[in-house]
Amino acid sequence: MLFLRATARLAAPFMSFASPPATSIPLLLVDDHQLVLEGVRVLLGHDPGLRVVAMANSGAEALLRLREHPEIEVAVVDLNMPQMSGVQLTRAIREQFPQVRVLALSMFHDHASVQEVLGAGGSGYLLKNTTADELSTAIRRAAAGRTYFNAEVGATLLDHLDVPANRDTSERPVPLTTREREILQLIAGEYSNAAIAEKLFISERTVETHRKNIFTKTKAKSIIGLIQYALKHKLILL
Repeated sequence: MLFLRATARLAAPFMSFASPPATSIPLLLVDDHQLVLEGVRVLLGHDPGLRVVAMANSGAEALLRLREHPEIEVAVVDLNMPQMSGVQLTRAIREQFPQVRVLALSMFHDHASVQEVLGAGGSGYLLKNTTADELSTAIRRAAAGRTYFNAEVGATLLDHLDVPANRDTSERPVPLTTREREILQLIAGEYSNAAIAEKLFISERTVETHRKNIFTKTKAKSIIGLIQYALKHKLILL
């Protein structure tokens, strides 16, 4: 498990951070257990592209650290904390520091918890048995404006999609053009507008127009909502 492996290699003192490359992603780690914080910090310290600039043991302290370190791009937050929960902290971060992306870490992956994190504006959800490589990947995706869910969490989301056997007319999928379906599939594959434009040999402006039309037609309010809609109506392939 991630934390057991990490704590076995603890060597550096609290808040003693190395000087990584200038292009590394600045991070905030939040957990009410100091040993967990130290373990995650040591693990991420082996990735030169990531830089832990602050750690906090509570939601209130996390908000203070964000004010002190405006360069932070991603916060990795434990969900089960006293006083201010991880969901409450996620919501506060997104309201007060909208440039910061939030990844949730938890021992549980029940549907209610995952939905709460998404509703609060979280960019991803991982279990605490995740590997260091997967956590690094999730952080990079969050920093790039993408989302990330590990396999168990993704399965939970799929298991709770509402797909009734007999759907009435009002629940039928909206008609999308062939080009819109192509772009929807690429959006689900986490392609940027520039990457989609290059792959389909069209301009970024055209991609953005199709993207807006897709969101308007599906009435989706976020990428997560759009992907859930597409999965529900079998508009994309996984």
